[in-house]
Amino acid sequence: MKRFCPKASFILLVITLILTSFVYSEAQNCRPSGRIRGKKAPPGQCNQENDSDCCVQGKMYTTYVCSPSVSTHTKAYLTLNSFEKGGDGGGPSECDKQYHSDDTPVVALSTGWFNRKSRCLNNITISANGKSVVAMVVDECDSRKGCDEQHDYQPPCPNNIVDASKAVWKALNVPKEQWGGLDITWSDA
Repeated sequence: MKRFCPKASFILLVITLILTSFVYSEAQNCRPSGRIRGKKAPPGQCNQENDSDCCVQGKMYTTYVCSPSVSTHTKAYLTLNSFEKGGDGGGPSECDKQYHSDDTPVVALSTGWFNRKSRCLNNITISANGKSVVAMVVDECDSRKGCDEQHDYQPPCPNNIVDASKAVWKALNVPKEQWGGLDITWSDA
């Protein structure tokens, strides 16, 4: 005959609550840091190449100083960006003050992942569609600021963005008509 053991049940309950609390706190560790009000771009000031968004006058945009924790398979959202002069990426890249060809696999990371330039000129591995590509981090996709001249009057980036050149999209074998947004995983290379 089996006996009920209240002490063991209590210990199991406490362990379950602690683990649940830890998982919940990990999921909550990157919260919005604020909001900014959108400003309308002066005529010709918001480059909409690659379907980039322009800020809407008066709209509130969420800002972040953090990004989700990095792991060996960090979930992210891949977006399309031109790093060339005159492209929708705006000015030269933050890491090296240079422009980069769209035929070179380069990326910008959301502010938290960019981590005060700590990933500058380092490679990351991006995986999707059963393919992987190595790309160099050259810029920040600013999650703290936007809707101003410095950010091409585009909204702040969400906190989970890997903003990639056309070369990355080609290497992942994504059909051109689907370029613009894709769920991916990435890791430091």
